[in-house]
Amino acid sequence: MATFLYRVGRWSFRRRRLVLRLWLGGLLLAVVAAAVAPAGEEEDLSMPGTESQRAFDLLDQRFPDSNSQGAEARLVFRAPDGQRVTAGENRAAVEDALGSLGRGGQVASTTDPYETGAVSADGTIAYSTITYTADTADLTGSTKSALEDAVGQARDTGLTVEIGGSALDAEEEPGGTTEIAGVAVAAVVLVVALGSLAAAGLSLLTAFVGVAIAFGLVSALAVPLGLTSTVAILALMLGLAVGIDYALFITSRFRDERARGSGPEEAAGRAVGTAGSAVVFAGATVFIALAGLGVVGIPELTRMGLGGAGAVALAVLVALTLVPALFGSFGRRVLPRRVRKATRQADGHAVPAADGRPGLGTRWARFVLRRPVAVLLTAGLGLGAAALPALGLELGLPGDESASVETTQRRAYDLLSDGFGPGFNGPLTVVVDASRSADTRAVTDLVATTVRELDGVASVGDPVLSRAEDTAVLTAVPETAPNSGETRDLVHAIRDAVSGVEADTGADVLVTGTTAMNIDISEAMSDALVPYLAVVIGLAVLLLTVVFRSVLVPVKAALGFLLSVGAAFGVLVAVFQWGWAADLLGIEQTGPVMALMPILIIGIVFGLAMDYEVFLVTRMREAHVHGASPDEAVVNGFRHSGRVVAAAAVIMVSVFAGFVGMNSPTIQTMGVGLAAAVAFDAFVVRMAIVPAVLALLGHRAWWLPRILKRVLPNADIEGASLSRHAPPSAATPDAAAVPRPPVRPH
Repeated sequence: MATFLYRVGRWSFRRRRLVLRLWLGGLLLAVVAAAVAPAGEEEDLSMPGTESQRAFDLLDQRFPDSNSQGAEARLVFRAPDGQRVTAGENRAAVEDALGSLGRGGQVASTTDPYETGAVSADGTIAYSTITYTADTADLTGSTKSALEDAVGQARDTGLTVEIGGSALDAEEEPGGTTEIAGVAVAAVVLVVALGSLAAAGLSLLTAFVGVAIAFGLVSALAVPLGLTSTVAILALMLGLAVGIDYALFITSRFRDERARGSGPEEAAGRAVGTAGSAVVFAGATVFIALAGLGVVGIPELTRMGLGGAGAVALAVLVALTLVPALFGSFGRRVLPRRVRKATRQADGHAVPAADGRPGLGTRWARFVLRRPVAVLLTAGLGLGAAALPALGLELGLPGDESASVETTQRRAYDLLSDGFGPGFNGPLTVVVDASRSADTRAVTDLVATTVRELDGVASVGDPVLSRAEDTAVLTAVPETAPNSGETRDLVHAIRDAVSGVEADTGADVLVTGTTAMNIDISEAMSDALVPYLAVVIGLAVLLLTVVFRSVLVPVKAALGFLLSVGAAFGVLVAVFQWGWAADLLGIEQTGPVMALMPILIIGIVFGLAMDYEVFLVTRMREAHVHGASPDEAVVNGFRHSGRVVAAAAVIMVSVFAGFVGMNSPTIQTMGVGLAAAVAFDAFVVRMAIVPAVLALLGHRAWWLPRILKRVLPNADIEGASLSRHAPPSAATPDAAAVPRPPVRPH
């Protein structure tokens, strides 16, 4: 691989104008495709095979005139202080507002709160349910305008009116100030780490090109592939983070090769052949882990995984081709100022003297080597303590209760809770399929009685029969909030209780609704967590065994990954369930952790953790292969890669943290979880635990059984095969070649 990538790097450098034109053309095509493509639709979360999804499918079949998962709105009215919503003027205002809704079209039905009894016991709050013939994404502007106009009309009379439900759900748009702040931090870190504005700009430019193409493709394919705004944001988040990091790694190696005396083209080839090999393996781990999310069985999670994997693949291609092409365009400006200055003075003039002080990475590595047991225990116990809250991890899906108090959906949720109880915001739909029974009404009455007698049920509504009268729908309102553990237990209690009815009558009774669907998905995620983690760990050990030709190094890497992920889950529980630092992060409502997050974070962090493992330990193995002692190999790895890996981690944490400021609970959870996981993995696991373990293992760290030596392919990630090509000293002279500057002793 190293030889092939070496040729790719040299070709990209030589044919830089062609490469630049190709990437510019790809960028323009992606932008145009995104601009002309229709907007994507926000789809409801589904989980094929679950009871709640089977019930939704049955409702669509037996009630063809309705849309079981169509858009819905709840208009919640509250009378002014000291008044009742049933008073003559207030009632007239409510009825006038509801009567105006038909002007927008797409309205399937509107309930009258005074006829349906949808008025609170104290008479101050009432609500109307408006159902639509289309999904939320298909509602027209006139339909939404009619809804908002009706609200404004009622508010003008002095009523408090809020809108709940899904009708006004909006896509989360990227591009806020917090994301810009994250990119700004990344730019500063790049300038400090590389010592060159041009080099920092090169890394940012190439990352932006990859992200722009990925974002454009996601937008263009949104309709045919069903990609949502969350997929686009994940592609943006991942593409930006890994794009900057991959460009940083290759740029750093290019500068090292130039410092050794290689000509520009030769240095570009060697940088892509060595650091580029690490980029390919690191990107492959992220790609496989994200694409593997499809095995969980949730379509939205599959699309998120594939969108993120595509963005990472683009980042790898950009790093291998566009980055070396820009080396030729940027010339000597990619090098640090001190190196350019030393180069100008090298022709018979004085050069700055080295200060004789080893770098921070070298000093830290030597510190760990002197105290490996103390460092290992401190780091391990610290991560273990951070992971303890994860024992209380509860999974759920965010609803209106998680929205900002500034939104009308959240205010409607609070009004309904005040007027009708917390469970009113999460009603359960009980579907009775009596097609194999003799008397549908008798079976339905038996089901209603059974459910009504259960503890935790506030009320059971009258049944609604299908046109063929073979299916009935009941609405059961819990006494507790949708995301509470009591409601989850109630769903299971109903399913257990109606099993007796099913056995006696031959009917099928299914519990569904948004609340039940969220519970089913959360439990499916919990069940899939351990198997997916086992697959990811097995993949990590296999890939790293090929890369490092060692058994113990991959095992150590996998265990370190488990520690960092566990600590990240602990942070999620502390912030989103316990409310620690929630106000500081702008999180207004605590509750269960987003159900998709653990598996999604495992998939993403697995790949990123392997990034740091590969880039850091590759330099250690390279030194070991060339005869360095175990301790010298560790120091060599930190001398060459420690600063770059630290800078890459700071950049990635900054990018992920920049998404915490968005209003979407999903994106907030993802931002906090990924930022914490990367920080733990890079600065605790890779910077402390890895050198400590390698120091304790010594030569045993690189042991590989003979049978594996014969079977495993040689990935040559260290670039040993490049020795057959022209060595740096024999590189063709070039006007822009850099004589070797004074090397600071370590």
